[in-house]
Amino acid sequence: MNQTLRHVDKNINHLIRDLQTLIRQPSVSAKNQGIEECAKLVSNMLKKSGVSSEILRLKKGVAPIVFGEVKSTKNPNKTLLFYNHYDVQPVEPLDLWDDDPFSGKVKGNKIFGRGSADDKGELITRIKAVESFLKTTGDVPCNIKFVIEGEEETGSTYIEAYLKRFRQKFSCDGVIWEFGYVDSKGRPIIGLGMKGLLYVELSVKESVRDAHSSLAVIMKNPAWRLVEALKTLRDPSGKILIRDWYQEVVPFSKSDLKLLGKEPFDEHSFKSEYGVKGFVNDKSGLEIKKALAGDPTCNIAGLVSGYTLEGAKTVLPSSALVKIDFRLVPKMDPKKQFARLQKHLKQNGFSDVKIKMYHGEAAARTNPSDPFVAQIKEAAKESFGDFIVNVSNAGTGPMHSFVNVLGAPCVSIGSTYMFSRIHSPNEFARIDLLRKTTKCMCLIMDKFSKHN
Repeated sequence: MNQTLRHVDKNINHLIRDLQTLIRQPSVSAKNQGIEECAKLVSNMLKKSGVSSEILRLKKGVAPIVFGEVKSTKNPNKTLLFYNHYDVQPVEPLDLWDDDPFSGKVKGNKIFGRGSADDKGELITRIKAVESFLKTTGDVPCNIKFVIEGEEETGSTYIEAYLKRFRQKFSCDGVIWEFGYVDSKGRPIIGLGMKGLLYVELSVKESVRDAHSSLAVIMKNPAWRLVEALKTLRDPSGKILIRDWYQEVVPFSKSDLKLLGKEPFDEHSFKSEYGVKGFVNDKSGLEIKKALAGDPTCNIAGLVSGYTLEGAKTVLPSSALVKIDFRLVPKMDPKKQFARLQKHLKQNGFSDVKIKMYHGEAAARTNPSDPFVAQIKEAAKESFGDFIVNVSNAGTGPMHSFVNVLGAPCVSIGSTYMFSRIHSPNEFARIDLLRKTTKCMCLIMDKFSKHN
C-alpha cells in the first residue's frame, strides 16, 4: 500500500498534465460543444492508465457514457464504481476570466479552467488512483468500474435510462460520487446524500411585439403579470406557499441531527467569500446546517423581460420569462410537485401563465451507519487527517437513480475546495488537494476490498 501511495507523489506532474489535457478539450453540454471529442479523450485516457474502456450510446442526440472496468484477480467478488461526468458548464461571462477558460493554466498551487474542479479534476484523481495500483501491484484491490456521463450539467436527463439498459454492466457494491468538497480548514466533507430538483420555466406572452411604454395605461405588461404569479409561490421567509408542497417531507432523525450538530460551518468565511452581510431570516448555527441539508427551496434562477441593456429605453415588453429551480428533499416526487405547481397557478387565477418542466430528480440519502461509510471515513482520516460527515449536500445530482436502479450505497468525497469557483469564472483546482484525494481513493479501494 505504501508503495502505491508513494507512486501518487512521484507522478503528481503526470496528473497535472493529464488534467490540463482534459481542461483544454471543451465539453459544454448546454451547447453540445466538444462532447463527442471529450468522450473519446476520456476513454483513451482510461485505456492508457490500464483501464478497459468503451463508449456506450443510448440513442442519437444523447451524450455517450464512457465506461471503464478493471477486474481484480485477488478479489473478483467485490466491485466499487466511480461515477463522474466529463461535461462542463458554459464559460460565460468571458470577460470575467483572467485567462482562457480552457487554458488549464497553472499558477502556484492552482490549476485554472472550466472543469478543473467540476468535474475533470475529480475524475483524474480516480483514474490516477487506479493507475497507481496497476503500476505498483499489477492488480486492483477489488473490481473497479467507471461510469462517466456527458449530461450532468444539463440535468442528467438520460442517466436513469442508461442505468436501466446497462444495469448488469454497471452492477456494483458501492458508488463513489462524482464530487466532494473540502472545507476552508482542509477537511474533506463526506456527503451522504443530495437534494432533488424540479426545474421549470414560466412565461407570459401578451402582444406580438414590444410597444411604447406610454401604452401601459391600456395594454397589460407581462412582466408585472409574471411578478404577481411569482409572489404567490413563496413568502419573504422562503416558505413555499404551494398547497401540500411539504406533505411528504420527513423530519430529520435523531442520528441526522447529531451529525448536523457536529458539522462545522464557518459563517464568517462564507459571508466574506460571497460578499453577503446576512442569511435568509438571519439564520445562524444549527439552523443554517438544517436548511442546507433538509429545506426545500424555490429559487429564481433567471428573469428576463423588456430592455435590459445600458441606458434607458421606454418600452412595454411583449413577453416575460422566468426560470425557477425547486430543491427537493427525500420523499418529494418531482412529477407530483410539478402537478401541484400547475394546480396552484390555475387555482390562483394564472391559467395564462405557460409552464414548462425541464427536468426533475428525486433526492437520496445513504444511511450513516452503512459499513461503506465507515470505510470511507477511515480512508479520509488517513489521507487528510480529519473529515466531516454531511447528512446531505445542498446541491443536486442523479444519486437517487443510482440507489434505485443499482441498489448500492452512494457517498461523495473528493478534492473540490469549497471556494473553488465552480460554475463561475476563474474556476480552479488545488494541486495539494488533488494529491491528497488521489491517495484517499487508493485507501478507499483498499479498505473497501477488505470488508464483506
